[in-house]
Amino acid sequence: MLNKFKKYIAEKNLIKPADRILLAVSGGIDSMVMSQLFLQFENKTGIAHCNFSLRAGESDKDEELVHEFAMKHNIPFHTIKFKTAVFASEQGVSIQMAARELRYKWFEEIMKENGYNLLAVAHNLNDNIETLLINLTRGTGIAGLTGMKPFTNNIIRPLLFATRSDIVEYCNRHKIIFREDRSNADTKYTRNKIRHKVIPLLKEINPAIETTLNDSAERFTGISEIVNEYISELRKKVTSEREGLVIFNSEKLKEYLDNSTIIFELFKPFGITNYQLNDLIMIIEGKTGSHIITPEYRIIKNRKEIIVSGVGDENESYLNIRSIKELRDIPGILSADEIERTGKFKILSGHDSACIDSDKIRYPLVIRKWRSGDYFYPFGMRQKKKLSDYFVDEKYSKIDKEKIRILESAGEIVWVIGDRIDDRYKITPATLKVLILKAQGAGYMEQG
Repeated sequence: MLNKFKKYIAEKNLIKPADRILLAVSGGIDSMVMSQLFLQFENKTGIAHCNFSLRAGESDKDEELVHEFAMKHNIPFHTIKFKTAVFASEQGVSIQMAARELRYKWFEEIMKENGYNLLAVAHNLNDNIETLLINLTRGTGIAGLTGMKPFTNNIIRPLLFATRSDIVEYCNRHKIIFREDRSNADTKYTRNKIRHKVIPLLKEINPAIETTLNDSAERFTGISEIVNEYISELRKKVTSEREGLVIFNSEKLKEYLDNSTIIFELFKPFGITNYQLNDLIMIIEGKTGSHIITPEYRIIKNRKEIIVSGVGDENESYLNIRSIKELRDIPGILSADEIERTGKFKILSGHDSACIDSDKIRYPLVIRKWRSGDYFYPFGMRQKKKLSDYFVDEKYSKIDKEKIRILESAGEIVWVIGDRIDDRYKITPATLKVLILKAQGAGYMEQG
């Protein structure tokens, strides 16, 4: 396997003699085998280990093993302990997403501080095809079928050639000590379900399924390059830039509506997902003011144009909010808390407060200026109402309308901040969690 390792690195041009490489080592079989293989290289290396504090004493034993390996082979050792569960709760993301964000941010810091120019991670061929199947299951463009790349920015994956069985065989032969994460066997996680249930079934159909899928991913990579070149040229024909905004010609886009893949690829850089594609097509065909929000962009129809702007652009006055913690830091929001609805509980009352069914909102939230064409369902009403009409009824002045801000979730108005919530987000007998927001001047009342 060592010869294959060296050959793969040479073929993919992953490492040069002067490269300084930080090895991401968890203590699992893949990363411990990768560390052993790198002992045969003359490049300067270091080992980085993240203790995510998710498995009590087990996490500490992982760290001890990796530390002992580094000391035995005189390799610089870097480690950190994260409060991953706390971070995930604060950011409103999954444990897996939190761990990924924490570790890669820390890796960047360690590399910068210590002069490493490459980060080596121990993804193998099975990881690659599992990623392909996950992407395919969730819905993806061509890029999602290409799998992981051997080299991405400053990250190298020198084990992508090796199957999991290859790694186990090498580990046994060289008696490499590693730690097994018990969660790897838990099929409640999507990747593990594919690993332990789906792939074994596919092997019954094709015993060489690992190689077959990997070869297919490489072919998709070639196809992706062709598609990217076509889409790049097409994007030049249907877009322009104005005042920092990307402007699509909606009339030209309509020529391609019978091929939604083209529309998807054109808007993919702006965060469009497979689930939003039909909505996007309706916006292209729709009326002025129809819009869609992605995590980083707002896409809105304006006459014969589709305007794309960043949700953080000052000229659009957007604030993109990923968690309750971020809500607390927004100017004009005095407090933001989430509580369990059990028995009697205190809620904010008055125009400057909002009590919202927390399970109905989706992050990221957006705070923005109101737009012509905006509508909501005022609290207590079953019919939708244009904001422009609502402002007239409530005797808003021109200055009031300029100052007002909207809290939005997944393209729907949740709260006209400082005035009225949308009836769709009110507390009902079925509400389990309440998001309590306070602007200014709010009081309290008792509610059963």
